[in-house]
Amino acid sequence: IHLATENERCLRELPEQAGLFKGTRTVEFIFLLSEKWHLDHPARYQAVELLERFMIKQVEQIHKSSRENVKSREQGQGSSRSAPEDPICDTFVLRLVSCVQLASKLSVHYNIVKSDAALKFLQSLKYSYTKEELLESELAVLKTLHFQINVPTPLAYVELLLEVLGHNGCLLPAEPLHQMCTQLLDFSYLTRDAIYDTLLKIAIEDSTPSELQVAKFLTVKEDSMLLAVGIISTSVFILNPGLWKQVVEHLSCITGITPQSISELSYAVLKHVVGSTAP
Repeated sequence: IHLATENERCLRELPEQAGLFKGTRTVEFIFLLSEKWHLDHPARYQAVELLERFMIKQVEQIHKSSRENVKSREQGQGSSRSAPEDPICDTFVLRLVSCVQLASKLSVHYNIVKSDAALKFLQSLKYSYTKEELLESELAVLKTLHFQINVPTPLAYVELLLEVLGHNGCLLPAEPLHQMCTQLLDFSYLTRDAIYDTLLKIAIEDSTPSELQVAKFLTVKEDSMLLAVGIISTSVFILNPGLWKQVVEHLSCITGITPQSISELSYAVLKHVVGSTAP
């Protein structure tokens, strides 16, 4: 109930820029860096969500500052400032590394990425940051997010729903199902835009959605509970198609998401997993 309530709150307060910083190249960068530093799956997802939330806050602050700057110039107060976008571009990789570091500190395995390892990696990319700048970057992320960094990721929704399914007598072995879910969740993060583009076209029964339809679909793309049931449903279909319908009905009863919505997201994921356009 707590996760469902939190998910609904996030969807109500969804910023217009949601999802802009979850592009494939950024997610792949974070995943590869997490593998390099031997971080677990919760840490990699947490890092993606931290970076997304931080960057959106940064964009909002820059937008607010720019409007104030324009207003001041119009009123003849002060001169033009330098372009505010430059610092974001210049420090993006540093902020990404800081988000991975912070995520590692939230991990239940306590496999913390230390400053020396982070600096060594940044130096391999020809960045010359100091340990002090690295610590300041972590603090900048924390302050921007008001120290609210431990938020539920889609994996938390998946794992809780798997617990409920197990309690309700799901016949599939827990370990293979959990492993398949994490693999598909990785895949969904890396192919996010393609999967939801397919889902939107299915939902509106049109191959050319309008800008308004795309904008309204944002809440669907950011719905962690929907993603979780879609990932579990797809995993069950791959491992044991005979149990799929029963599990979809269970998931629908637990979450209130319709079987049709679950089926459509499962189809969209499967379509990109197998790379086929067959119905």
